[in-house]
Amino acid sequence: MSHVAVIGCGVVGAAIAYELSQVKGLKITVFDRQAPAQASTGAALGVLMGAISQKIKGKAWQMRATSIQRYETLIPELEALTGRQLPFNRQGILSLLSEHLDPPNPPLKGGQGGISAWEKLIEIRQSQGWHLEIWDTAKLKNICPQVDNAKITGAVYSPQDRQLDPAALTLALVEAAQHNGVTFKFGVAVLGVPMLAKTTLEASTKCTAIETTEGEIAADWIVIAAGLGSTPLTAQLNQTVEIRPVLGQALQLSLGRPLGNPDFQPAITGNDVHIVPVGNDDYWVGATVEFSTDGDEIPPDKQLLESVREQAITFCPELAAATILRTWSGLRPRPEGRPAPVIGKLPGFSNVLLATGHYRNGVLLAPATACAIREMIISQGTGGWGLGTEEQGEK
Repeated sequence: MSHVAVIGCGVVGAAIAYELSQVKGLKITVFDRQAPAQASTGAALGVLMGAISQKIKGKAWQMRATSIQRYETLIPELEALTGRQLPFNRQGILSLLSEHLDPPNPPLKGGQGGISAWEKLIEIRQSQGWHLEIWDTAKLKNICPQVDNAKITGAVYSPQDRQLDPAALTLALVEAAQHNGVTFKFGVAVLGVPMLAKTTLEASTKCTAIETTEGEIAADWIVIAAGLGSTPLTAQLNQTVEIRPVLGQALQLSLGRPLGNPDFQPAITGNDVHIVPVGNDDYWVGATVEFSTDGDEIPPDKQLLESVREQAITFCPELAAATILRTWSGLRPRPEGRPAPVIGKLPGFSNVLLATGHYRNGVLLAPATACAIREMIISQGTGGWGLGTEEQGEK
């Protein structure tokens, strides 16, 4: 039986553990120095921008499509295994259009901006088996009267995209994986990955153990899904994957009544701001994108968060009367000098896999990442995905 050690239990690590738990002949142990669903997972809004994204081909699109499709079966699976009712908004995503938004109407690669680009995207999605709709201002006003801004010229509606609660999802993945025999060691830090000496006949190095605060633990496969913690681990193996933090802030608003039609509550997005219904007449709003200017410390900028709230109010003026229940922030792991995410074998190593640096798309791409890692282990292949998916994703 092969032992797989997964380092990190955010949504990506938990998804990998659950996916691998369904493969016969594998023993899986997950290590995290803190409780699950912390760090970037705990800060995400879980808006899954698949069909509505501007990715139209290649692995960047394939991963999005794989994940969105997998979520349709994964959520019922997890609910059946755990008895948990997972918040999963199946009412789609509504992207607002206006020449005043930034970007105005995102152009397709190689094309021009504006409605024509969206019409072209609709044609492409239709050929791929996905559905998008362009709404004019009259239809938008009729279906989503909460959107009240004279500068909004219409919207694109994606009924097949979704939104979910990242923390609830991660906890369900952990419980389901445990049900399938996975061992989770929370509060156990991974200190390093010792290397075996490579002979002149070997093309790559193999690591057979990890060093933890509970001692050395043997492993046949090592999956590094530690987000920002991936950098020091890869540095010890002389193959540094530089991942930098990008802060994101969000807030939860309570309105006391639903926005617009209580029976139709899609996630609304515009100008890189999301308005996310989360039940009980509450809404998540976010998120900021804040880079470090001096080292890795990024103090939350209250003014930026307030500007996000104000932008949400310009889309849905009723939110001006909402009470702020809480604010929160988290650090997203963004690869330096390479596309996000980083998925594949660590160069020079035969059994060390990377599943990290998802930046703003960790929740969106977790199922596809888990499938990719599973296939690498099953096939013992050498391929990997290093994708540029940063432009749009869950926030």
